[in-house]
Amino acid sequence: MTARSGEMFGTGRAVRDIEALLAGPVPAEGPTADEGEPDTGEWSATAGEGFRIVPLWEGDDLVGVYGREWEEAEETASAHLADLVGELDHRWGAHRMVCMRVPVFRDQADEPLPPLYRALCDTDCLGDLAVWGPVDGRWLAVSPNQCDGDAPMILVAVVADRPIVELDDGE
Repeated sequence: MTARSGEMFGTGRAVRDIEALLAGPVPAEGPTADEGEPDTGEWSATAGEGFRIVPLWEGDDLVGVYGREWEEAEETASAHLADLVGELDHRWGAHRMVCMRVPVFRDQADEPLPPLYRALCDTDCLGDLAVWGPVDGRWLAVSPNQCDGDAPMILVAVVADRPIVELDDGE
């Protein structure tokens, strides 16, 4: 569960959250650390060397949800992502996609990963990234995620002080 559990999605709110993320601090170095809500412990951010990851939206729990109802939940998440990507494209130009295939395979093989990709894998944020940048000297990405078939679908934003690039198989 994330700190966004139970909140309705709003493109305007998500954009404001992203703008705050772009303007906020990003650690230049240091270990990666998860942050949680003080009262509930629900995940609210992960920050590490040169990046910060935050949840923007969390859908409903999908335990016991199958068939058409599950497909509707997936369609809702896809529509939220499309609305957000469309707005960000309008603001900052066309995004480019960064595939998470190589980081996922390297994670499964226990191979080293750059800190951002290690954090994305460790938080089960394995969806491909729509990336813009530089935007005010930083790079921004948004991504849809679901850690397993019963878990809620979530949208996350990433801000980094260095380019977010697709990893090569040999890196």
